[in-house]
Amino acid sequence: ERTITRQVRGVSLFERRIGEGPEVIVLHGGPGAHHDYLLPGMDALATHRTLVYYDQRGGGRSAVARDVAVGWREQVADLEALRDVWGLEQLHLLGYSWGGLLAMLYAVTHPTRVASLALVSPAPAAKQERAVYEAALAARNATPELLAQRKALQESGLRAHDIPAYNQRLFELAVAGYFHDPSRVGELTPFRLTGRTQQEVWNSLGEDFDLRPALRELDVKAIVVHGDDDPIPLATAEATAAALRAPCVVLHDCGHVPYVEAAADLRAALDPFLPRA
Repeated sequence: ERTITRQVRGVSLFERRIGEGPEVIVLHGGPGAHHDYLLPGMDALATHRTLVYYDQRGGGRSAVARDVAVGWREQVADLEALRDVWGLEQLHLLGYSWGGLLAMLYAVTHPTRVASLALVSPAPAAKQERAVYEAALAARNATPELLAQRKALQESGLRAHDIPAYNQRLFELAVAGYFHDPSRVGELTPFRLTGRTQQEVWNSLGEDFDLRPALRELDVKAIVVHGDDDPIPLATAEATAAALRAPCVVLHDCGHVPYVEAAADLRAALDPFLPRA
């Protein structure tokens, strides 16, 4: 494992590498999160290849001042600048959640610079599909069980005498709606979202973005992997796969976090697709 801080376009970006062999660039979700909540699960793919993670500007260990722009164009331009620093003609991109959308945005902006696209639980490629996902997540977060567990936590007094335990439980209850089996939330490495970054990225995309027409123009090797119980509707992932003329591998009894809930199946889908030494 190697870490380095890269200086690109006036910002400092934290980077972590693991494995040996051809590089696969891993794009984390959020927007505004950081790479390490993909660990340890995603590291299973670092056999016969190098996984290159980095914290995107405005999140994790790539924090920026409040007046620094962090919209989607900046995120795409950072990735292009990193490609240049890495000395790679083309990138093999592995994008998770929002990172899948970032991979698509990069591909339609720099179509000649993408060797392959692996999209895992990708965010919808069209704005109008977000409303369905947001409604699904809201419903899953408002089940009687979850509401009761949140109430129990607030009444437990845990916050007064064990802040770390309280924060861990608060995190688990916040992300439970993303899981097919909410009892497994403790296996997800906790993360924080930088709210300004998240908001600025979504705002920068506008009210009517739809990448599918541009995706249909691409000639790139691609694969989409999606859980059948992801609050991001499977139909949106299938539509993205169809636009890319790519297979859509469906992971059964799996929510939005396949590297926790369906690790072996995720690896079986991606390992033959990704470049290897």
